[in-house]
Amino acid sequence: MGRLFRTGQLLLQPLEMRNDLGLCGIEGEAMRLRGLSRALGEGWRIVRLVRGPARAEDQVSWDPLRPLAPETVSGFEAIVHLAGESVMGRWTDEKRKAIRESRVLGTKHLSEALAKTQSRPRVFICASAIGYFGNRGDEVLTEASSSGQGFLPEVCREWEAATHVAAEAGIRTVNLRFGLVLSPKGGALAQMLTPFKLGVGGKIGSGQQWWSWVHVDDIVGAVHHGLHTDSLSGPVNMVAPSPARNAGFTRALASVLRRPAFFHVPEFAIRLAFGKMAAEELLLSSERVQPAKLLASGYAFRFTDLGAALEDLVG
Repeated sequence: MGRLFRTGQLLLQPLEMRNDLGLCGIEGEAMRLRGLSRALGEGWRIVRLVRGPARAEDQVSWDPLRPLAPETVSGFEAIVHLAGESVMGRWTDEKRKAIRESRVLGTKHLSEALAKTQSRPRVFICASAIGYFGNRGDEVLTEASSSGQGFLPEVCREWEAATHVAAEAGIRTVNLRFGLVLSPKGGALAQMLTPFKLGVGGKIGSGQQWWSWVHVDDIVGAVHHGLHTDSLSGPVNMVAPSPARNAGFTRALASVLRRPAFFHVPEFAIRLAFGKMAAEELLLSSERVQPAKLLASGYAFRFTDLGAALEDLVG
């Protein structure tokens, strides 16, 4: 029996000759809700990896901050690990510690368990983020581009390095570098909806910073693609091939909601609200990212136009 295991909250597990898949975090929940199991087809079922006692047969308990027993993840066909503390909010010392440890320690413990298990998965898909690149202005960034400077680039480097033990054990490992995930169920878009619906939305700072986005359906599609494309491994940029400047993004969102976007949130206000570090590395940072490896491996994006993506989600 093969199994595909996701940490952070979800697993997909098979019956008899079925395969198991595991998922975690907001992206994982979105994938479950929007039909990842349907995309995988017959032979897969969802099993949740939960932070607390397992209360059903389709749940597995784990604590990402503690070592994981290898037998817990033995026999899975694939692992999809997308868990991590939200980066939104003020970056206090405690918040930064949670951001780092939830990603690096959780991934390290899972990778070590996978490397030690007797029946290893065929593929391990682990989240990362385009925060790896840091603030790069108008530079076009691909998987071959260097990492940047700052807290998020440092965390992303450690996050991806934590998967190396699994890769060195012979498990095909894919590090999906997520951009701005467009989903009405959570993340930045969900937080933007209220002010824009009230007609008080608008560009942030200069509005010239590049926002590299991805529709949640393409997360589903890319994970499915990654599971079945043996040539795909290492860092993979999980963004649509058409990034938008913040000013263009906010105009597109306002247009879909049929609201004005006259307001402008100045940089000093963002720094006051989020703190200097979080403001500059999240909302004011410019990352113009291209999904070079996904495109080269034959993945066909479902949403490449920002307006169409937003219309599908919130129109």
